[in-house]
Amino acid sequence: MKRCPECRRDYYDDSLSYCLDDGSVLLEGPASYGGSETAVLPAFGVVGEANTLLGHHLPAQSTSNVNSVAVLPFVNLSGDPANEYLSDGMAEELLNALSKIRGFRVAARTSAFSFKNKNMTVGEIGHTLNVESILEGSVRLAGKRLRVAVQLANVQDGYHLWSQTYDRTLDDIFEVQDDIAETVVEELRERLLGREFGTVETGAIEVEVANAFKGRADDPEAQRLLLLGRHFLDRTTREDTLRAIGYFREALELDPEFALCWAELARAFTVEAGRGWASVDEAREKIRTAVDRALELEPALAEGYAMRERLEDTYEWDLAAAERSMQMALKLAPANASILDRAGILAYKTGKLDDSISLLRRAVAQDPLSAAIWHNLGLVTHAAGHLEDAEKAYRRALELAPQRFLSSAFLSLVLIDQGKTVDARAQALIEPEEFWRIWALAILDHLSGRPAESDANLKRLIEEYSEGSAFQIAEIYAEREEPDQAFDWLERAVQERDPGITHSKANPRFRNLHKDPRWGSVLETIGFQS
Repeated sequence: MKRCPECRRDYYDDSLSYCLDDGSVLLEGPASYGGSETAVLPAFGVVGEANTLLGHHLPAQSTSNVNSVAVLPFVNLSGDPANEYLSDGMAEELLNALSKIRGFRVAARTSAFSFKNKNMTVGEIGHTLNVESILEGSVRLAGKRLRVAVQLANVQDGYHLWSQTYDRTLDDIFEVQDDIAETVVEELRERLLGREFGTVETGAIEVEVANAFKGRADDPEAQRLLLLGRHFLDRTTREDTLRAIGYFREALELDPEFALCWAELARAFTVEAGRGWASVDEAREKIRTAVDRALELEPALAEGYAMRERLEDTYEWDLAAAERSMQMALKLAPANASILDRAGILAYKTGKLDDSISLLRRAVAQDPLSAAIWHNLGLVTHAAGHLEDAEKAYRRALELAPQRFLSSAFLSLVLIDQGKTVDARAQALIEPEEFWRIWALAILDHLSGRPAESDANLKRLIEEYSEGSAFQIAEIYAEREEPDQAFDWLERAVQERDPGITHSKANPRFRNLHKDPRWGSVLETIGFQS
């Protein structure tokens, strides 16, 4: 049985961690009322995957695994689903800050937030994410009054290492976040060093946490609007993206020097362009303005450098500049899974396949439940000729997200390269996105000796999807060993500023073009030496 220390309500459901009435952390009760704030949770069996990745051991931790933590989405106890953005946003802010603390390994958002509304134990979650500690909490908002209850639990035995309830207002949101982050850092570092709690220099921890929150707003309302904007941006619909941009702009009207919000605004503009909701030229200028402003305000903002890399790579085709920006982003946030993922793709584009695989393995270790990162690992291992690893990575991506577009099409090309003709065609046929299904079949039909079917699929692709797809059509012609048509479509992709062109150098589908004298000109267009 557990008891709420505030209202003294008793609970007989051991899966509950928070009072349903006031959000307080439940304590083992009733005898513990008025005593220790450490609640005891039952130990659970171990589930999950072995600590390996595609036949390779995961990167060794620099120290003990006690410095690893997952921040779960906080529970919204406000009674209003519209306040979900605040509970999720507070958890995400803490996750991002902790991931910048030296010596820490923090499970990435995609993986940690995948457990939202899932009835799983601390032990199960911790083992799945390969972390030793779990930070979870709840948020109750009533007007401007805010109650935040948090607890840090040890995965091995379920014991609470620390818990706290904060009764504040929205104006105190920064103070609450700082206090939670500082306490978590102190607790985990004490365990890492084998010292008693309270013996590590707290002043140094305060400085680290302050640095981790760099770029934050000065105005609490601007911070609230940022969290609201992120909430809608993550939905990636056109309407919600426009709403997100609106909230970011409202936040910047309140706090024009809100560096992190400028970086988030730039991210929203990349979503617009990537989905075809805005022209590339228009997006490029807006992204540049927002990124420059973010880094002008906060020169040590990892998120700013990450967005600058995306601008220079995807829209400006200046891969040398992109590499410099990525080096800064990695220096400032070396354990951020999104940055590691971007760094891995950039290394792939520049032909540094070993570096790319290493970076993506680190990313997937941080974010093991991200279908997108597993897909990217499949992309790069395929380019490197590691076909078995590529197949496993794509299958893992599809296991995590069965309806994910693109992964089935790309997996089908790995299978055909392995000589699995029947399996390759079956895999292409279950690709949910029609464009990528036709694209894959046009290549597979040629490689499996079905020229008429390949012609028909290519013809259909050109007739129905040629706008914005020049690069993919060039890939098909290259695989069909028709270099003149391939170079014609590559030239069209260049003229249309197709972002896909930056994948040319390492793309295995262009291997038939490498000895053609025109290939060097394509590479020079995007800043490579032939």
